[in-house]
Amino acid sequence: MNHLIEKAREMIVAFKGEKYAFGTGVLGEVGPLTAQVGRRALLVGRMSSLWLKPAIEHVVKSLKDNGIKILDQVQGARPNAPREDVYRIQGHILHKKPDVIVSLESGSGIDACKAAAMLATLGDVEAELDPYFGVGEVTRLCQQTGREVLPVVAVMTAASSAAHLTKYSNITDPVSGQKKLIVDEAIVPPRAVFDYGLTVTQPMSLSLDGGMDGLSHCLEVYLGAKGEGLSQVEEISLLGIELLITGLSELVRNPSAMAAREMIGLGTDLGGYAIMIGGTSGPHLNSFSLVKYLTHGRACALLNPYYTLFFANAVVERIQKVGAIYVRHGHIEKDLEALSPGDLGRTVAEGMLAFNRSIGFPTTLKEIQGMEKRVLSKMLQAAKDPQLESKLQNMPIPLTADQVEKYMGSLLNAAWDGDLDKIVTQQE
Repeated sequence: MNHLIEKAREMIVAFKGEKYAFGTGVLGEVGPLTAQVGRRALLVGRMSSLWLKPAIEHVVKSLKDNGIKILDQVQGARPNAPREDVYRIQGHILHKKPDVIVSLESGSGIDACKAAAMLATLGDVEAELDPYFGVGEVTRLCQQTGREVLPVVAVMTAASSAAHLTKYSNITDPVSGQKKLIVDEAIVPPRAVFDYGLTVTQPMSLSLDGGMDGLSHCLEVYLGAKGEGLSQVEEISLLGIELLITGLSELVRNPSAMAAREMIGLGTDLGGYAIMIGGTSGPHLNSFSLVKYLTHGRACALLNPYYTLFFANAVVERIQKVGAIYVRHGHIEKDLEALSPGDLGRTVAEGMLAFNRSIGFPTTLKEIQGMEKRVLSKMLQAAKDPQLESKLQNMPIPLTADQVEKYMGSLLNAAWDGDLDKIVTQQE
């Protein structure tokens, strides 16, 4: 396993170079990295969190030691980055006028800071969030105005979304319970820090959720990769999946295992690398409609096995390679190379479901507390939103809005009660 860890480190250095400090004991790098992009900082984070208090104090000292003036310390966003928190943080930015934001947060908090920095930069042109959802809208307005988005130094505290490394910002409308996505190179944090040691004191549920979010990034990008990017994504994604399954399995057995924390941190960072090359697809798209019922990582983990079966005929060799990882970890016992594409997809899906059960995750939608079957209709309607079309097109079997009811509808019905036979493939 040590050689896999070293390979992961090499990949992440190749991805981000000296702009990213990662590993254990690296929190002191926040000050030097921030000084490279600004001198007047607004510190945004979970200021009322007792478990994060030592990290906040460490970051404050590092900033001051490197000549950074802290204009204020602001409470960050709640889980799933509600849009009103984005507007609140934007208000602090406009009043305090920093030249850099330091976001000491998990994925949702960093997403909110990225969006708030964007609005503070361009709000006089487009004051509402909605016009920015989709792909490339921030860059378009930056080019029109000749501006650059206010820099965010992202200090990650949870192994999960890799928001500290990527061009994505997920924002939620709490009234509708629907999440939407900004995808834009202009909001990538120019500097980032992730001290994997910060995850040791987190609740087990948060660690498992985050790890499965990272695994979903690796899996969805790999299965949907097209053209020249496939060879690069394959190595990144398969290594990430291997590290995450190994790390999560060990974490369940030994919650204090630092080696497991490192594997999960590296695996989720590789997931961030993957989604900067390719995009996520159906499971992430559907998860945006489940924010009232499930954490993001659990929603993606639940849906991925069903999508894997649906995709099987289109990406046989890739599913064999993913399945081989589950074989090595004891969740599949069959010889995958001897199976037909349909049987292969089913077998790997069943292995993924077995792994989910081994870490205490749900495997059907109907078992989720408060879930009603009418939510499936909401998920199908959201999948037709033009602002989320990229997710449909990222799938190895791309769908149009007209095909959503037939194919995605059958898949979600299968996920409702765990009946894989309900999935309609395009060969049927």
